[in-house]
Amino acid sequence: MGTKIFQAGSLVSDAVFHGFFTRKGGQSAGLYAALNCGAGSDDDPEAVIANKEIVREVAGAEHLVTLYQVHSAECVVVDAPFDGGAPQDAKKADAMVTDKAGIALGVLTADCAPVLFYGEKADGSPVIGAAHAGWGGAFKGVLAAMVEKMQGLGAELSSIRAAIGPCIAQSSYEVTYEFAERFAEQDDAHERFFKAAQKDGHLMFDLPGYCAARLAQAGVRQVELLDRDTYSDEEHFFSYRRKTHRDEADYGRQISVVCILSQS
Repeated sequence: MGTKIFQAGSLVSDAVFHGFFTRKGGQSAGLYAALNCGAGSDDDPEAVIANKEIVREVAGAEHLVTLYQVHSAECVVVDAPFDGGAPQDAKKADAMVTDKAGIALGVLTADCAPVLFYGEKADGSPVIGAAHAGWGGAFKGVLAAMVEKMQGLGAELSSIRAAIGPCIAQSSYEVTYEFAERFAEQDDAHERFFKAAQKDGHLMFDLPGYCAARLAQAGVRQVELLDRDTYSDEEHFFSYRRKTHRDEADYGRQISVVCILSQS
């Protein structure tokens, strides 16, 4: 079975590849079947390496780089490919930007929101980015940090567009009132991202909607939501929360990738 990816119409470009990869098309087995790209999982490390190689080839990239994601607001500029080796040796951050061709930026998710970015400099050359936006990173400002770094590389704010990929949907994301309070303290308007849950003392949180709002606050006026729920769509996606509710031993991670294509 080949790989299956989802794409955002707003990011389609002859100069750039982008794809929100699913769990289909890899070499992992069992809980990790099949395209698990999470080196931090307990999957066979050789299978994860092989899966990442599949992704790199599909993206048409010379290199694929990923991070040690820590739910932060840290965004790094990638000037050259890097390989952290063991997961704990990788760069600790949750977003990357580059204006270099041939380097695929990959973020790993299993309910958190992957956000891919495209922008242009004044001369039309591309600047790209990839962010891992769980509630923690989004709350701390990782998406605004991405926009700032893209502008630092010369991208014009008016040109920047973003796509929020498959993540846990509001209908699947039950949280406590205590969880929601921090968002209201950040901005009273953020109460709109919560609605009543069937379970007493709980609410349902709209993570993709919140991410879209934070992007708008950062000045991004072109934001696309793919509206695919990782929790309910087991055929296509890994899900940390689904794993937790089932009391399974572990879970895989799907990867989302953006890359400036090398010109022949």
